[in-house]
Amino acid sequence: MALTPSPGSIRDEARPDLYNCEGCAAVAERNARGLSARVRLASAQEPGERMTLTGRILTRDGAPAAGVIIYAHHTNAAGLYADGTPETEWSRRHGRLRGWARTGADGIYTFETIKPAPYPDRSMPAHVHLFIGEPDKRPYYIDDVVFDGEFGVTAAYRAKQELRGGSGIVHLSRSDGGVLLARRDIRLERHPGSAGLGAG
Repeated sequence: MALTPSPGSIRDEARPDLYNCEGCAAVAERNARGLSARVRLASAQEPGERMTLTGRILTRDGAPAAGVIIYAHHTNAAGLYADGTPETEWSRRHGRLRGWARTGADGIYTFETIKPAPYPDRSMPAHVHLFIGEPDKRPYYIDDVVFDGEFGVTAAYRAKQELRGGSGIVHLSRSDGGVLLARRDIRLERHPGSAGLGAG
């Protein structure tokens, strides 16, 4: 599961707006010690097509990144962030299809869920929001997961990618059991004040 980054996908300098992030506070809503690398976001009763989103999180020098929290949330099969709870602002706003994974030594994370739908107004492609929480560092967002060849993933969309964590455009395949498979490998961003090309 090694990742070969595409040209231009690794930014040498820290982004000045790395921490300018609406919703990043949600990363810390769960105790990291209680998290696992594999998480179910959607119950078996959730309407929609079953999808597994997985990948490996890597340090800037390409090693698997352990102990990284990845928070995901997305719309339901109707394109809505529905049925959130009053627990926090983000649980209300992000809806019920959200959760946290924490990588082990191999850097792998997996979310078992459904394929999201575009917003009803068709203002964006279907997407999964991802946020990263590295140990002892402030959280940040990375490029949304979107699906190659589907609505809204146009040449213009590709040109506007920020490539935060690498490209979020993924190709869907299917498991032998018919579940959609999406692979999104992630390269950690450089943090302001860090030096060298290691894990910082």
